[in-house]
Amino acid sequence: MPTVDVVDLSNAKVGEIELADAVFGAEVNQDLLYESVRHYMAGKRAGTHKVKTRHEVAGSGKKLWKQKGTGRARMGSVRSPIWRHGGTVHGPVPRDYSYKLPRKMQLGALRSALSAKLRDGELKIVSAFQLADHKTKSFAQALSKLEATNKVLLVETGENRNLELSARNLEGVVLVRSHEVHPYLLLDATRVLLTQAAAAKLSETLAKSAPKRQETPDAV
Repeated sequence: MPTVDVVDLSNAKVGEIELADAVFGAEVNQDLLYESVRHYMAGKRAGTHKVKTRHEVAGSGKKLWKQKGTGRARMGSVRSPIWRHGGTVHGPVPRDYSYKLPRKMQLGALRSALSAKLRDGELKIVSAFQLADHKTKSFAQALSKLEATNKVLLVETGENRNLELSARNLEGVVLVRSHEVHPYLLLDATRVLLTQAAAAKLSETLAKSAPKRQETPDAV
């Protein structure tokens, strides 16, 4: 089981925590990460694209000329798709791009993302985000001490009003609950800060759903 240092808001070591090897020391599966990010981005698409068909464009419905006797091709409406400013055929219409990703794949991608962040040294465990006030300046100074000044993901277990108010005005800082953590958010951040309680909760919850490793028998 990987042992990780626990620091306070001044980046001073205050203890250690043991994390589940199946969650924070798992093999990084690039295919699962790709599918999870693709699933997340598809759900974010607005899908509001729309073109007008021949029944929706402006124009008269009067027949342009009589059916026969003019020597020209027959034509019934100026809104026909073959005419300029006419309707569009088979164009995009509003749709939902989201789709369902199997839960086992989603949890596997989450374990891979957490393991990758810990392996690359981009994950840090903070004892707690105990802030004296809700001032953004004070929290920005704390992030600077924690060496988290670019794209930062904060993971908390419960409601922390001072943290919410102080972090919401900082560009590049995202705050989520432990049950809202997504592989995309982890991969998008250059620094991940988990509270000790959130790390323990993720370690316990994700370890239950992790596949058991099969031990190879010793050769006789």
